[in-house]
Amino acid sequence: QVQLVESGGGLVQAGGSLRLSCVASGSIYSTYAVGWSRQAPGKQRELVATVHNGGEPAYADSVKGRFTLSRDTAKNTMYLQMNSLKPEDTAKYYCHADAVGASGGLRYWGQGTQVTVSS
Repeated sequence: QVQLVESGGGLVQAGGSLRLSCVASGSIYSTYAVGWSRQAPGKQRELVATVHNGGEPAYADSVKGRFTLSRDTAKNTMYLQMNSLKPEDTAKYYCHADAVGASGGLRYWGQGTQVTVSS
């Protein structure tokens, strides 16, 4: 079935940069939207960035101008470039894809990768 695996998280000082990657595998017939969400302890999950096929990426206000979502549809891979990181960006980041797979149309989620930004 469809599987998404994130990588690229880690510990970085405020002002630094990280690039997260998400590779999808499995029987993916088509993908309609992809995105990144994050969740910090004690806080609700929030959508960070998303893009629909044929559209422009949309970002949460808190990350606009700092984060960039990109994708390589031929390789079923998406990225989140994170610049000028702030301590409040600390969270577990999850990639997700709205895709049609063997189980039908679903939102598929990765396992998450931890991003920790120190001051």
